[in-house]
Amino acid sequence: MDVEEITAETVRPVSRVILGQRWTDLAFLHWAVDPARVAPLLPAGTVPDVLDGVTYAGLIGFRMERVGFLNGAAVPYLGTFYETNVRLYSVDAQGRRAVVFRSLEAERLIPVLVARVALGLPYMWARMRLTRHGDELAYVTRRRWPGPRAAASRMRIRVGEPIESPTAREHFLTARWGLHTRAWGGTRHLANDHPRWPLHRAELLDLEDSLLAAAGLPGLDTPPDSVLYSPGVPVVFGPHRRSPAPGA
Repeated sequence: MDVEEITAETVRPVSRVILGQRWTDLAFLHWAVDPARVAPLLPAGTVPDVLDGVTYAGLIGFRMERVGFLNGAAVPYLGTFYETNVRLYSVDAQGRRAVVFRSLEAERLIPVLVARVALGLPYMWARMRLTRHGDELAYVTRRRWPGPRAAASRMRIRVGEPIESPTAREHFLTARWGLHTRAWGGTRHLANDHPRWPLHRAELLDLEDSLLAAAGLPGLDTPPDSVLYSPGVPVVFGPHRRSPAPGA
């Protein structure tokens, strides 16, 4: 995908809302990786989405808020929790650019079980904490179930100035209106709709992480190639669609 196509892409609205939520206080850490390295980690019918010859692995911490179904009210207690995910970037034969989650740590057990069964998403139950002191945010998680229980992450960032005009790479890493997952006997695409991210520069102050390695991405122990922050966006999800099989 070239720069012009990335920067020109607009939100593709979902046809029918099945789930609503809000994502807040997001820290985006990304490492450039060889597409050939991550291709085996993606669902059938998808390939790595590439910018300037590389793709990216992401470690993202945030707070999930006000999860609710079918435009209804937010689910009390269970609908708000902390999350940290490891993700890759994919595109299918229909040109749908999306994310592929290798793991999603969350502190509420019931949403973890529902997402694992209903959508095939690799949610993990974890102890989590997000704290803020001025312009510094700290995200801490330690996995509880399933294993490896030693998988953990601690990252701390300092929020910088707003980004008025995102670069092609910053847009590539954040403008993702869908996910690919293996569920219901095939690869599925689940579309979402949200405003374009309000982004800030950010500085990584501290990182100790084993979630990337546990998700099949060992060796990413160098400083990330991109560090961003966003105060968040409201999000809605639509029905899943089957992605074409290889060669279809």
